[in-house]
Amino acid sequence: MTVWDDLVGQARVVESLRAAASGKGMSHAWLFTGPPGSGRSNAAVAFAAALQCETRTGCGTCHACHTVLAGSHADVGVVRTQRLSIGVDQVRELVRRSALSPVGRGSQVVVVEDADRLTEQACNALLKAIEEPTERTVWMLCAPTVEDVLPTIRSRCRLVTLATPSTDDVAAFLVRHDGVGEALASYSARASQGHIGRARALARDEATRNRRREVVALPARLTSLRACLTAAANLAEVTKEEADLVTSELDAREKADLDATYGVVERGRRPREYAPALAALEKEQRSRAKRRHLDMVDRGLMDLISVYRDAVALATGASGPLVNEEIRGDVETVARSSTPELNLRRIGWIFDAREQMLEFNVPVPLALEGMMVALKVPEGSAR
Repeated sequence: MTVWDDLVGQARVVESLRAAASGKGMSHAWLFTGPPGSGRSNAAVAFAAALQCETRTGCGTCHACHTVLAGSHADVGVVRTQRLSIGVDQVRELVRRSALSPVGRGSQVVVVEDADRLTEQACNALLKAIEEPTERTVWMLCAPTVEDVLPTIRSRCRLVTLATPSTDDVAAFLVRHDGVGEALASYSARASQGHIGRARALARDEATRNRRREVVALPARLTSLRACLTAAANLAEVTKEEADLVTSELDAREKADLDATYGVVERGRRPREYAPALAALEKEQRSRAKRRHLDMVDRGLMDLISVYRDAVALATGASGPLVNEEIRGDVETVARSSTPELNLRRIGWIFDAREQMLEFNVPVPLALEGMMVALKVPEGSAR
């Protein structure tokens, strides 16, 4: 098994990166782009492993490949953020680290998973490091599109564009990698719309599948103002609970680690430095919780969009299975009660709500209420 095996449906990308690792077309800066779930960061990490590999092929069996994939290689740093942005202080530390000489014979590799979340000051600090590269240092940035990265940065990077994996590729991966049954793998692959992480979550967890079923059932039920407001409140509540479930355990563990670091015991005396450290931790945890909630809401919005896309496909006579084949009856109801043009506008309204929450910090419940009201089934529509 090589480091490339988990890159689903990316044969051309693998071929290009293999060649670069062997010395053909190598660059000091790379920009990996592709839709969510396509495997941008996985591709960057696999490439980093190939650059450190004892055979420069990404064999997946040598010590260097194992340590890179495990996240413990001394010369490979992977930056993941749970916050809404990556600040300048964090980037300056990355730049400082990137300037160090590699411990091994390979390069000093820095992978930034969410380059689209860099602040303006962080971008400026990073730009200087990329403009004046240190010998044997390789930067790998990951972002959804090239437009999410400053032109001055992307112009200095070699672009690697990943495609959305096909349903068949995702289903085969689930069967091969996770031992999922073919029927469940097929459903998960369709429902995920090519998002590998989402497909694995759907295949592994029944609660995740149930939550998705509740979301995709909404469009056919938005028949009154009350139904719209109830749907918005329920979606906001369910996604908040799911986000809290994910973050609460990590928050508690970080608090315990902080207490242990400062020797704090319950009702005991606390060092002077403990209060500001606790305040900083709580601020970071609130930021992480907000981002996690937005991520959960975003996932629900993509599921809603899939229903309206299916309705457009039915109305226009497109062939092939629907993304939501298991609720074809509901999709047919949505298609009958509207027009393809209206459903396309609905998709636009969902993206507008998404932008309001992500870019303009509109409260989630408020943005969802406005969106659900806009999605309401027209009065007098044939049912």
